[in-house]
Amino acid sequence: MIMELLVKNIHKLHTTELGQERIRKNLSLDVIDTAAWCRERITDKNAVIERKGKNYYITVDGCIITVNAHSYTIITAHKI
Repeated sequence: MIMELLVKNIHKLHTTELGQERIRKNLSLDVIDTAAWCRERITDKNAVIERKGKNYYITVDGCIITVNAHSYTIITAHKI
């Protein structure tokens, strides 16, 4: 059910300018739209989604993506 709620609202997923830079730096990404990159990972069939308190934690492809559960803001992502 947790995964279903996040995936159902995947279109709401966004990040701030600072969030984009933090995600690019932490994951060594060379992409312009980090939110789109995160959306693809979150909807991957191998993604493990957990909710702890006010955040979702998505583990997939050797990284953890942190998303605020109320605003659907991607806070950060880092390598495992």
